[in-house]
Amino acid sequence: MSQEPKTVRGRRTRERIVASAVTLMADHGVEATSLDQVLVAAGASKSQLYHYFQDKQELVRAVIAWQAETVLRVSAQELAAVDSWPALQAWFDALVQAQRHSQCRLGCPIGSLAAELADISEPARQDLAGAFDAWTRQLGAMFDRLRAGGLLPGDVDVMTLATATLATIQGGILLAKTTRDPERLRAALTATTGYLQALAPGA
Repeated sequence: MSQEPKTVRGRRTRERIVASAVTLMADHGVEATSLDQVLVAAGASKSQLYHYFQDKQELVRAVIAWQAETVLRVSAQELAAVDSWPALQAWFDALVQAQRHSQCRLGCPIGSLAAELADISEPARQDLAGAFDAWTRQLGAMFDRLRAGGLLPGDVDVMTLATATLATIQGGILLAKTTRDPERLRAALTATTGYLQALAPGA
């Protein structure tokens, strides 16, 4: 059975294994990443790996947790600053710029894992669905602030807007990555901005 580390050294070893798996799986995919490759990258032994992870699926779930925590932490910081249409546009522009900077090779970590795992691992699918749900709630809170500030009508369903916006981001990133064209993401986000602003009272 896998165990949680009880010492600082143990925690560092586990974190090193997970961090190595995160990098390898992001670069090569989950299926193409072997446990032996993770061990070499982490400088860990097989006994250490199996002390903390029962099997590859358990390690993959740790990778999902790592990626989800990272994405949600950054998203929370960025969305906390969105309280106006210009601020929302600035956030959308930053998403496009991130794609441009990476030459459209930067997929969404959660979306990439979901594309590979949702149909082959039910535990992984549930973990990833939970990450998307948490992200949707963050977006819903942001839209709730815009509604409270009078930028959206009082009866608007902020969670529906959040779901639609996250779907737009995920689809736009996938199009940008596939076509190597960040303007595909910009076009999707521009349409979303137009729709949202059309909802504004007095628009």
